[in-house]
Amino acid sequence: MQLGLSFSDSDVSSFTPLVVLELADDTKAEAITWLLNRIRDKQQNGGAELLVNQLLFPAQDDQKSNPNVFVVGSTLQRLLNGAEDVGLFKEFQDGTMRGFTYANRESFKDFNGDGEGFLSDAECQYIIKHGLDTLRAKNEQHVPGYPKLKLYPGKSVVRRLQSKGVLIQYFPLHNKEDLKRLSFSWYKKFKLSFQPLDDIRHYFGEGLALYFGFLEYFTFALVPMALIGIPYYLFDWEDYDKYVLFAVFNLVWSTVFLEVWKRCSATLAYGWGTLSRKKAFEEPRAGFHGALGFNPVTGREEPVYPSSKRQLRIYLVSVPFVLLCLYLSFYVMMVYFDMEFWAINTYHENPNIATSILLFVPSIIYAVVIEIMNLLYRCAAEFLTDWENHRLESSFQNHLVLKVLVFNFVNCFASLFYIAFVMQNMVLLRQSLATLLITSQILNQVMEAFLPYWLQRRRNKKVHKRMRRLMGDKELPLLGQVQLETEMNTYLGTFDDYLEQFLLFGYVSLFSCVYPLAAVLVVLNNITEVYSDAFKMCHVFKRPFSEPAANIGVWQLAFETMSIIAVVTNCALIGLSPQVKAYFPESDTQLILIVVAIEHVLLAFKFILAFVIPDVPKHIQVKLAKLDFDSLEALKKRVSRCLSPRMRRKK
Repeated sequence: MQLGLSFSDSDVSSFTPLVVLELADDTKAEAITWLLNRIRDKQQNGGAELLVNQLLFPAQDDQKSNPNVFVVGSTLQRLLNGAEDVGLFKEFQDGTMRGFTYANRESFKDFNGDGEGFLSDAECQYIIKHGLDTLRAKNEQHVPGYPKLKLYPGKSVVRRLQSKGVLIQYFPLHNKEDLKRLSFSWYKKFKLSFQPLDDIRHYFGEGLALYFGFLEYFTFALVPMALIGIPYYLFDWEDYDKYVLFAVFNLVWSTVFLEVWKRCSATLAYGWGTLSRKKAFEEPRAGFHGALGFNPVTGREEPVYPSSKRQLRIYLVSVPFVLLCLYLSFYVMMVYFDMEFWAINTYHENPNIATSILLFVPSIIYAVVIEIMNLLYRCAAEFLTDWENHRLESSFQNHLVLKVLVFNFVNCFASLFYIAFVMQNMVLLRQSLATLLITSQILNQVMEAFLPYWLQRRRNKKVHKRMRRLMGDKELPLLGQVQLETEMNTYLGTFDDYLEQFLLFGYVSLFSCVYPLAAVLVVLNNITEVYSDAFKMCHVFKRPFSEPAANIGVWQLAFETMSIIAVVTNCALIGLSPQVKAYFPESDTQLILIVVAIEHVLLAFKFILAFVIPDVPKHIQVKLAKLDFDSLEALKKRVSRCLSPRMRRKK
């Protein structure tokens, strides 16, 4: 089947390609015809009403090209209607953010003429994705050409094809000119200034922009800790017990840090139109399976899986597996302490340069083992969570985050808690924290920055060489770009990025009072993280679809939980300080009671502070209230207009 594009720049496509859709190379012709017809068909007929063309790559001697690669675009009219369908918020003429409606398009700021340029590429690609995702089976019993690939009314066609491997991938294309401008302002020049968050949001969407906003905020929030930590570290290096004042400052910082972030997050989300945007009805995951039944909300046929079976899988398999992994983590920790004691004894028996270096070897080995265990556990956690068969993607992500956070917290911090509160050895705690932090950061930079950069350069050279050999002197930018981007790594979301910041926040908020340079190291790490992550997003990964987001989601709760643990930990460290113990030479019980009382007061203060400081700034609350009022008034007028003719007819 040849729907093709001739190999000339002028005829590469009759529309602007925005999304690439790749089917398996052995997909049946009737299935392809059926899918393309559904994509092109009118919305009132159950289609997506999108434009689609096939990309034809020349035959290759050494490697077979996939003939089933398509580019998808849309008319401007379809995109504007789609913006209303997905509930896109745009800036109104009065400066407020309102849900876009085609009928009131002229009342929106920046809407000029026919609306060309009103929607960003990311928004257009999101609308196309929404159109593809909402393609539903009508009366088909199965996918044409695949009798065993059953369909039923209301089933998402794209998700069904994806789960069965017929649809390999679909992803948005990069815009070369916009990407070049973004790269220059984002990471190609070193500067001590804020990131171009609006440009990031414009190109990648709100979800990713919020991550980089959080990364920037976290880094700047660490600066006071770093500025206090440097002189504190230099002047009190040998006096390990003078950490009480720094612990008190740590308490205040970890409490205020997240409360201020929520306000910053709300300000960003309002400016981007996602704060008051209603969440779309969530469809079942592509991998969700079960017996055919009816959804009580939509009335559509879809797989149904008993909640009792899922709970049995969680509590009889997943929970015991997590506990087993935690036990293994504790066992590895005890092996580390045996190595640590052996290194210390060796140093005391024969103190020299070699044995002094040997003191750091157990911590370095342990840090490497921690990273390997975290990686292996992550794979197991993803498999288990998928096996639990959660219906919704949000439920899947919540269970995955919980599994990964519990293990990573224990794996990374258990040894530090043991040293601090069982061994009560502040010298070893400082050494272990420094080694773990530095080693993990080096490993992360190698895995996240150097290795992806090196692999992508090799991949780019390979693709460019192949395209030159095939095309000769001809230049076909679209074909080369699609060929390159189909082989790029798929960006799996901000999960790993937030997880890394969560662990760094833990190192700083829990134990930085005994190693004040922790904040300095995290600041340096995050500065390089901005540049490495920016490069990866622009040149290593496929462009991800824009994901509307009003906040950082479940990670807000994770960071708040860590801040509560930090209050308890720092209070306990203050109670262990010889300076504090000196006030209670004869009564440990009294000291414990006072520390617990102070801890409860601080926790109460933390919760009161969270209650007193509104999550949304006052001026934004006023704008949201005004929007609700205007919406209510408009509804009243619409109802009265509908009722007036009826009243006249009755008279």
